Amino acid sequence: MAFLRRRYLPFINISASVLLFVTAVAAAILANSPLAPYYHQLLATEVCLRIGDFNLFAHDGQAMTVFQLINDGFMTVFFLAVGLEIKRELLVGELSSFRKAILPFIAACGGMIVPVIIYAMVCPQGSPEGRGLAIPMATDIAFSLGVLSLLGKRVPLCLKVFLTAFAVVDDIGGILVIAIFYSSHVSVSYLLWAALVFVVLYLLGIRQTISKSIFVIGGVITWYLFLQSGIHSTIAGVILAFVIPARPRLDVGKYIERIRRIIKTFPVMPSERAGGIVLTNRQIAKLKRVESASDRVISILQSLEDNLHNTVSFVVLPLFAFANAGVTLGGGSGEVFGSVTAGVMLGLVLGKFIGLFSFTWMSIKTRLAPMPLGMNWRNLAGVSLLGGIGFTVSLFISNLSFGETAPALLNQAKAGVLGGSLLAGILGFALLSNVLPRTVTYRNKAKSPQVTT
Repeated sequence: MAFLRRRYLPFINISASVLLFVTAVAAAILANSPLAPYYHQLLATEVCLRIGDFNLFAHDGQAMTVFQLINDGFMTVFFLAVGLEIKRELLVGELSSFRKAILPFIAACGGMIVPVIIYAMVCPQGSPEGRGLAIPMATDIAFSLGVLSLLGKRVPLCLKVFLTAFAVVDDIGGILVIAIFYSSHVSVSYLLWAALVFVVLYLLGIRQTISKSIFVIGGVITWYLFLQSGIHSTIAGVILAFVIPARPRLDVGKYIERIRRIIKTFPVMPSERAGGIVLTNRQIAKLKRVESASDRVISILQSLEDNLHNTVSFVVLPLFAFANAGVTLGGGSGEVFGSVTAGVMLGLVLGKFIGLFSFTWMSIKTRLAPMPLGMNWRNLAGVSLLGGIGFTVSLFISNLSFGETAPALLNQAKAGVLGGSLLAGILGFALLSNVLPRTVTYRNKAKSPQVTT
């Protein structure tokens, strides 16, 4: 499955991005149609998973709504996947060494600082609008890579790597903002119990003898404890990712040796030579040993990340878009355009571009980091524009900023996120389509592809 996902990753990115976009448009249409009351009623429906008097989907004794379950429950799975990706990048990926990490780290800092400054200029701190300061900080990895994938083989690998790396740093920044600024009335007792569960999971992970299901069960427990603690429940997913072991339970060399032994002793019956299709019990037992060894050579971190990929891309994020992209163009939620809309749009389109491009330019010019092979100032400008696609985390922070106190401002923030992300995506795609080589030719199989304009 991992091989297939890598083989068809561009197609998957595009498909997931299209589904996300279609779901967001459908939500906006429903929110402004005669079906709007049913749409809002569905999101306000209470849900429960009750055992006796205990309801897993409850906060402070109140049953969660569908909207809250999606944002506080399903999005924990999204942040678990983000945490797994961050851990992998820190261990063996593009953030695993200072030399690899320095350029995307500095670029991401610019991509977070400048949008915040622009938003603060439009919506000063101290005003109700100022609570949305962090909304334009984020870059949506799925959407931005999906747009980049539309250009196919014309895109140099370095651009995809750079975009992924600075978006991962963006995610770290967004997670810190959520943990620090969107938590209140912290209950220490719940946090201590959650910490105890994390310690137990970490110790069990060191032993390398447990399955993924133990971490899933532990994750559900810690999610509930965080939900009651006052720290936003999605942070439980991120912390869980960092206690999941990244080291395989079986060394690759030992795995190959074991498979060879099994193949040598695999019983071949006369029926196979004649084209038989029914396996014997001995053959099935041998194949199960191969399957068991294969499971052990893949770390729990990589296996879980691979398992979650399609669930997050095709279930969690579309549900999130459906619940959060319902912008009301007029009436109940107030005017759709206001200072928050302008601040978010300018932060995403202008702030992200200026921050990413200028901080990268300064890093290269001051020789803090080299220009990646295959990157130039023109395609860097295009990728910097794609960094303004904020969508998922921006909508998430919008809801945390205004969801319970200012529905009119939340409506403006949603409009700003959707409009700014769409504009950034269109501008980035148009620029990259114009500056990237038109064709890719291969000299021979032993050499890298050569691009021609």
